[in-house]
Amino acid sequence: MRHPLTGGGMTVALSDIVVLHNLLRPLQDLNDAAALCKYLESFYTLRKPVASTINTLAGALYKVFCASPDPARKEMRQACFDYLSLGGVFSNGPIALLSGLNPRPLSLVLHFFAVAIYGVGRLMLPFPSPKRIWTGARLISGASGIIFPIIKAEGVRQMFFPATVPAYYRAPPVH
Repeated sequence: MRHPLTGGGMTVALSDIVVLHNLLRPLQDLNDAAALCKYLESFYTLRKPVASTINTLAGALYKVFCASPDPARKEMRQACFDYLSLGGVFSNGPIALLSGLNPRPLSLVLHFFAVAIYGVGRLMLPFPSPKRIWTGARLISGASGIIFPIIKAEGVRQMFFPATVPAYYRAPPVH
């Protein structure tokens, strides 16, 4: 289940279909439960980059856009809109993540913190004040508090290093 803000559930489902199709293609007999189970173990590992990137993005956006009286959270919301309105890589990158065209979790983390740093930059202009510096520090802290627990729940190793998971290298069963 993904949050309706991103509509990522269907994107992940369609990606899963492609992964499963390619994974099961060499399997001769779908009634061979043992062989099918081995392939399905690999499926959960192979689907992780796309699924976890979209899940993390959905969870992070939900927390950012959730109603909150916190000035740092309000600044993060505004920074999201302003970052996207810059165009170019600042809009193409997040849209590619949202659409599943860029399944790289590191790209998600980079754009998420780029938005937070952009928000801090907005606070510091034209002149930084102690209140603005404090809000900026809370914005970075809040951004970390949003994304890192979501990444931890998704599985850091599976998300960022799927090739280190043994099922990733599983070969088709020999008949």
